[in-house]
This record gives sequence, structure tokens and C-alpha cells, in this order.
Amino acid sequence: MNYEAAKQYYEREGHLQVPRKHVERIVGQDQEEREHKLGAWIGNQRSRAATLTPERMEQLSAIEMRWT
Repeated sequence: MNYEAAKQYYEREGHLQVPRKHVERIVGQDQEEREHKLGAWIGNQRSRAATLTPERMEQLSAIEMRWT
């Protein structure tokens, strides 16, 4: 769900320079709106880049994740 929130943000804003306290609202498959602490999640992904799976790195790179 966090990746979907990141993708939604990227499609809307054209970048992933998300403020640390940003909360993204997305509608899940069950049609419920949920809030995701996207700024914190993006920061965590950057700090854990060395331990992410190649698939996750590829997904995030596809939406122009800034790793440094």
C-alpha cells in the first residue's frame, strides 16, 4: 500500500521529493480511504536501500526515487 501511495504521489506531483510529515490518502481495493505516512516511508526506504530487494529497488527507481 505504501508503494501505491508513492506511485500516486509521483503521478500527481511528478517527483518523489516528499516532505517528511506528508500523509497521502489512497483508496484501497476494499474502497476504503486510508492515510499513509508517505514522507516517513520514503525516508525509511532511502535509509534501508542496501537491504531492499532488487524488485523493490526497481519499482522505486521506476518512479524516479532519489536515493541520495
